[in-house]
Amino acid sequence: MKARPLLTIPTAILFLFLYLPLAAVVLFSFNASRYSTAWTGFSTAWYLALLKDDAALSAVKNSLVLATSSSLISTILGTMLGYGMAQTNSRKIANLLHIPICLPDIVQAVSMLLFFSLIHRWLGVFELGMSTMIAGHVTFQIPFVALVVRARCATLDRSWDEAARDLGATPAQAFWHVTLPMLRPGIVAGAMLAFTLSLDDFIVSFFTGGAGSTTLPVLIYSSVKRGLSPEINALSTLLILASAAATILVTIIQKSPTIPLDDEKNPAAVPSRGFA
Repeated sequence: MKARPLLTIPTAILFLFLYLPLAAVVLFSFNASRYSTAWTGFSTAWYLALLKDDAALSAVKNSLVLATSSSLISTILGTMLGYGMAQTNSRKIANLLHIPICLPDIVQAVSMLLFFSLIHRWLGVFELGMSTMIAGHVTFQIPFVALVVRARCATLDRSWDEAARDLGATPAQAFWHVTLPMLRPGIVAGAMLAFTLSLDDFIVSFFTGGAGSTTLPVLIYSSVKRGLSPEINALSTLLILASAAATILVTIIQKSPTIPLDDEKNPAAVPSRGFA
């Protein structure tokens, strides 16, 4: 009991340090003044102004297209990689996946810019734009998805897969009807994590993007150069809310229990159905 205040006070200070700047951005997004230096009253005018801002709407569209497309591709590839690592129990591949995670974003971004520029010069493809941004995002998303799926695979009971094989299921049927339903929480969590990373990314998007492919983080960065305004705060608040919602959803999904295979309400989960 005596140690609790010693832990509570530093924890409270740490959370204040982390979240007070975000709270200030959210607060001043409702500031009636056009300048963010002084509070003059409550107003939602800046959120309404965003609905009439073509550049902001275009950036939102680009961010959603980029995050959705790259997350879909990275989820498919990352799931295959994570499941394969779990089956082979290869630590070398897992260690290699940590390299792009630990690598500074600026190094990845510059290397991708150089690579896409060379490919475009030699082959005439991959002109900087949405396609290169999607490829760049998939590159840093795959390791996160693969590691999440691999961690989920480690919690599975392989006896269910073996039981399905004994009942006449092919390897593909056993994976589709038994393993995949149990992996689904990990796959969805990995997809949401990839979506959040893509939505928040600035450096890779800035270096690999082209004309007409401006995303929300890039738009906010370019707007800040002209000075802080409540519109920037409103854009930042929307980005904070989207990231927080995705993060909470990932946490909930990761805590969900493995799908019970003996549940009669889940026909796809019963190994004996549809195999023999």
